[in-house]
Amino acid sequence: MGTFRDEGVVLRTIKLGEADRIVTFVTPEHGKVRAVAKGIRRPKSKLVGRLEPLTHVTMMCWKGRELDVVTQAEVLDHFRGIRDDLDRMPAAFTMLETVDHLAVERQPMPALFKTLVGALRVLEERASPVLLGAFLLKALTLEGIGPVVASCASCDEDAPLVAFDAHSGGFLCRSCRSGQAVSAETVRLVRQILGGELRAALAAPPSRATAEVERLATSATEYHLDRRLRSAHLSSGFG
Repeated sequence: MGTFRDEGVVLRTIKLGEADRIVTFVTPEHGKVRAVAKGIRRPKSKLVGRLEPLTHVTMMCWKGRELDVVTQAEVLDHFRGIRDDLDRMPAAFTMLETVDHLAVERQPMPALFKTLVGALRVLEERASPVLLGAFLLKALTLEGIGPVVASCASCDEDAPLVAFDAHSGGFLCRSCRSGQAVSAETVRLVRQILGGELRAALAAPPSRATAEVERLATSATEYHLDRRLRSAHLSSGFG
């Protein structure tokens, strides 16, 4: 037992009893945290409005054997610009859903946490058509399961890449192609995202290539998670 402090982004909540909720956070130092917010559904609770999904907070928790208990929470960011725009919500909730499945309880995940907060801040500023795809690809890469993009994932030849197959591990050349066909511009954008040129990729205008990036990133994420991302299919993307 004992207490701990950390930052967190609320990933989801579920009702517990008549007045409580179980809140799932991702945090940099404690990984995924599931904690009971006691009395939060009562109008006079000090936690009302502070622990909704898509809220960035600092919190204090009591450690429990299975579930922790939230004792304090202060909001750092509500991401109001996302909440007030229904077109941006599917991308935000796809990010939360992905992190919920990737994060491990009690295991520090500072890079994944930083990537999520950074992506939400960008999304609040503008609805970049490549942002969701970029987030998913970078999250997979942080987990060590990112796609091969420098050469053919099957034969390792430095040849023009014309297809993407999550099962094969990434982009494929003409001789090895399977999965979905991709354009040279799609390959270029993915290489920018994973090669340190994210800012340039995020500036790309809506196009067939930006839509392809989101589709292939979603398919790769669903393949590795072995499950469908429900939030990703609420919208066809920003393009």
